[in-house]
Amino acid sequence: MAAREGLVGDAPAAPAAPAPPTSSTSPSAPSPAAPAPAARTGNGFPCSYYVDETGKLRRDLSPRELLDVLAAGTGTLWVDVDTNDRHQCAVLDKVFKFHPLSVEDALNPLSRVKLEEYPGYLFMIVRGVRFCDETDDPYDIETYNLDFFLGKRFLVTSHAQEARAVEEMKQRIERNPDVLARGAERMMHAIADLSVDAYFPIVDQLDQFIDGLEERVFTQFDQSALRDIFSVKRLVLSLRRHLTPQREVLATVTNRPTPFLTPETQVYFRDVYDHVLRINDSLDTYRELLSSTLDSYLSQVSNRLGMVTKGLSLVATLSIPFVVVSGMWGMNVKDIPIADHPHAFTIMMLIQLVMGIALVALLKWRNWL
Repeated sequence: MAAREGLVGDAPAAPAAPAPPTSSTSPSAPSPAAPAPAARTGNGFPCSYYVDETGKLRRDLSPRELLDVLAAGTGTLWVDVDTNDRHQCAVLDKVFKFHPLSVEDALNPLSRVKLEEYPGYLFMIVRGVRFCDETDDPYDIETYNLDFFLGKRFLVTSHAQEARAVEEMKQRIERNPDVLARGAERMMHAIADLSVDAYFPIVDQLDQFIDGLEERVFTQFDQSALRDIFSVKRLVLSLRRHLTPQREVLATVTNRPTPFLTPETQVYFRDVYDHVLRINDSLDTYRELLSSTLDSYLSQVSNRLGMVTKGLSLVATLSIPFVVVSGMWGMNVKDIPIADHPHAFTIMMLIQLVMGIALVALLKWRNWL
């Protein structure tokens, strides 16, 4: 904590910095139809949106302006912090004065999903997930933490990686500032809902993976499918591991009374909780399907091995008469019966064939074939 306090100690100097350029003058500003950037480059200000009591929207407030808005206690403020920027992280300590333990959890990418209530705000962490496009493994996913600091009139989100739910909410506010005017708690619900909904495309992709594996196992019997079965099964278990804590957190949010969430807003969080339950049920179903597919694959391997063993056993059994007869009459001794007979070879072949046919008849009679 000492190291971080040393980093944020420079935050008071931020108000003295020149005012951030407007969207029309910033060299990195997007076109009017594009979403706003997550953070301003070079000034250390986090991306922020503020709607006052008149419905007027302001963007990218400086730390001094954030302090004035918090002191006024009117309107709705949303601040999005990139935890990779130490100057933006300073806002958590110096402007909002959050508890050091919650700030430490927000800056730690390995923090577990949790819900805690501190004096003046509610702190929640949810786990976002998406497919990793940087690797060749089609079953590889990456996760990130999305942190929420919910107060009476403000919402602060923080994350180390790009969060699509946050970017989508920024686009919605750009198109319609009334989205923010509904209140900080509704903003928190909307972002959490988008984060949970990001699991649905992955679940749909899992359905396609399993359909393809079943086709390869039951129709083609692709021996390389075993590795993919274990890969998809590992993916399902990984998703359940990330989703289970969120189910508990959302269950607490929807049921536990708190001054930061009205009962009307808790109803909206019940819908998010219902989504988590649906996803969890789907994952349980997929896990059972994968187990059945794996059992079917192993059964087919066993059956094929049994058929091969059965065929080899039949060949070995049928070769016994030929080996025995040819071995006995092929000995280098004198006075072997019918050795001097002009049709000895034909007689021996007939004897061997009769013995082979008799063995096959015996095996069929015992239902061994």
